Amino acid sequence: MTEYPSFQFGKPRFSQDTFVGRFRHFLDVIDPTTLFVTQKQLQESVELLDAFKRGTLPPDVTDMQLWKAQKLKQAIIHPDTGEQILMPFRMSGFIPFGTPVVVGLLLPNQTLLSTIFWQWLNQSHNACVNYCNRNASKPTSASKFLQGYLGAVTSAVSIAVGLNVLIQKAERFSPASRLLIQRFIPFPAVASANVCNVVLMRHSELSEGIAVLDDDGNVVGTSKVAARHALLETALTRVVLPMPILLLPPVIMAYLEKLQVLQRRPRLVLPVHSLVCLAAFGLALPLAISLFPQMSQISVDRLEPEIAMATDLTTLTYNKGL
Repeated sequence: MTEYPSFQFGKPRFSQDTFVGRFRHFLDVIDPTTLFVTQKQLQESVELLDAFKRGTLPPDVTDMQLWKAQKLKQAIIHPDTGEQILMPFRMSGFIPFGTPVVVGLLLPNQTLLSTIFWQWLNQSHNACVNYCNRNASKPTSASKFLQGYLGAVTSAVSIAVGLNVLIQKAERFSPASRLLIQRFIPFPAVASANVCNVVLMRHSELSEGIAVLDDDGNVVGTSKVAARHALLETALTRVVLPMPILLLPPVIMAYLEKLQVLQRRPRLVLPVHSLVCLAAFGLALPLAISLFPQMSQISVDRLEPEIAMATDLTTLTYNKGL
């Protein structure tokens, strides 16, 4: 496959049938350089894609220019609403804006208040990312967003504080062992809360359904079955996502902190910790979201009868969301 194949509007540049293809696709989606795109560059990209749809492209426009224009548009504009996603809540902003929160979650010697603060901040960021990258084929009210947000934050804080209290009361652990175990507490708290976050922030999709599309992008119907699949796939990615982020840094830092260079210069511990977290985050995000394609397919015979009667196709497509 050439680096820039013949352009296909609305289609990924890389094959979505393989994990490697999805991984390369999502490296484009989370590319932080798209955060620095100006409004003029975005408008030029949108106009170029509109010209392609109308069949009025200038003859000197290349496939590379079209793929790059589509990459910018997809990184910034929501596919369902057509609105720009705020910078901290784009997938391309997840790592730059989320890494400081991860560092805070993994700081040693956490107090009750600091545990509550970092879990609240993490789930607040996650809630906004989930909401801004949801399937928005059906509108969601502000009250449902608030209910989901409060439920997600409450679950995260409750789990993290509960695990911390249990460890503090476990007298059979030595102080050193207790400190090491505390470093791993964020993972079960964050993983379980991430699932709650996705379900609570997007629960309206379960009750109202999401749009299922034909090969041309036309809406065939609204399916609650597809919505369940979309939320399940997204929830699984949110369990996998924190694994490298919250499990690798404690192991790596436990080793690095024994090195003489860090023992002689304790001020370097936090910067090194931050770099380790950034590297783990940069690895974890594309791996997790590459588990499933964003535009997933589902067999028509698994959908509601009225949808099956409305089309002759065997498979339909739905936006899983990110």
